[in-house]
Amino acid sequence: MQPDPNIAPFKENPQAGSVPPLLPASEPPLIGALPVPLVGGGPPPLPPQTTRQSPPVEQKLAILLSLCLGLFLADGVVSLVDESLILFFDIHVLMVIRGILFLFAVLVAIVIYGLMGLTPMIPKRLFLPLTLFNPVAGLAVVPFLIYFHGRIHQIAWGISFCQVILGLSLLYLVQGGFKFRLPLVAENQLEVRRFSWRNLSLFLLVNVLVLLPALIVYLVFCAALAVDHFSEGFLALRPAGLTVQVRKYVRSDGKTIQLVPMSHIGEADFYRTIAQSFPADSIILMEGVTDNRNLLTNKITYKRMATSLGVAEQQNDFQPRGKLVQADVDVEQFNTNTIDCLNLVMLIHSKGVNAETVLQLMQFSPPHFEEQLFDDLLGKRNRRLMEEVHARLSQSQNLIVPWGAAHMPQIAREIQKSGFLIRETQEYVAIRFRYTGSKSKNAVKDGDYGKPK
Repeated sequence: MQPDPNIAPFKENPQAGSVPPLLPASEPPLIGALPVPLVGGGPPPLPPQTTRQSPPVEQKLAILLSLCLGLFLADGVVSLVDESLILFFDIHVLMVIRGILFLFAVLVAIVIYGLMGLTPMIPKRLFLPLTLFNPVAGLAVVPFLIYFHGRIHQIAWGISFCQVILGLSLLYLVQGGFKFRLPLVAENQLEVRRFSWRNLSLFLLVNVLVLLPALIVYLVFCAALAVDHFSEGFLALRPAGLTVQVRKYVRSDGKTIQLVPMSHIGEADFYRTIAQSFPADSIILMEGVTDNRNLLTNKITYKRMATSLGVAEQQNDFQPRGKLVQADVDVEQFNTNTIDCLNLVMLIHSKGVNAETVLQLMQFSPPHFEEQLFDDLLGKRNRRLMEEVHARLSQSQNLIVPWGAAHMPQIAREIQKSGFLIRETQEYVAIRFRYTGSKSKNAVKDGDYGKPK
């Protein structure tokens, strides 16, 4: 083989010793292992990181929305099953579970509703009905409870059924069918924007200027309905405050019975004015449940409520003249469940609302308790009073019954059966609304209010 004449001999080449020898040929690298340059130049992309990063805001929000939807649907299903068991089989077994689910569902819904004002990412068309369902259902059902309170379980069953239907509908929309994947709400269903001053401003304006005033007006309206319906006109909500209507009934033989609706707390001058209006020769049939065997573990008192409202207690300021007759029952005549309920209510009143008292209240659900409670607190006591009314009619021309306003409708019906007809009415302000700033008269002659139905 002849040497190349263009290459200098080794010994004549001064750089021959500085060049490293050629490496042996290796296999060509795989094309997939080489970094692919960007189109148009630039450095190749960095290899993926091996360390795990914290989840983004979208992922956390999607998990929270999924939890909200899951709790809402679970609460609806458990409530529907519980109400069905109560209605069809008279079985009460899911009350505690139902209460816990409802509590967590409401708490998460409140958080979601607040986040709607902070971020437009939450799809309002899906989660606004979910977060507002329980408060709206609770408000909408109030008139039904006023006029159909004996069908509370049927009403609750209907609400639970609507909740399940709404929950399943929302689940269908977010899942794109009943496929059930986790999380229930995917990140791609969230909006892009994370914060918007326009969204926050509109949210605050709607809540403060629209929803809050509407809620106050609606609650006042429902309260007026309830007071008028359950008292049959003996109580009324007026701009001046809570008023009571005193009714005088007269029989053909000249006997009179005056029904005076009372409240355990009220204005001090209301009690004094009422007491001074009683004729001195009247027999006054007093209200007041006795407890000769000390069955009540906590003393029934209204001092805290009276102090907070700036009013007086009836037992301190109501000192009527005339012959006082005890016409009420003793606690031992109540059902055991009623006594337990009274002890629980007064325990909450004395200790306040805490985890212990709330748990006891949630667990207290005896069967047919509502009927027992109303019969003990109203029925038995009214029957005892009417026995005293018939016994005392022969002893006096004037009987006065200063009892609680809740007792008055049944008492009025009973004395009308005995031939008594309403002759005159008079209205008194029992509790003033302090914000009015006006000094309303305690006694107002009234010819229109409280007409017997």
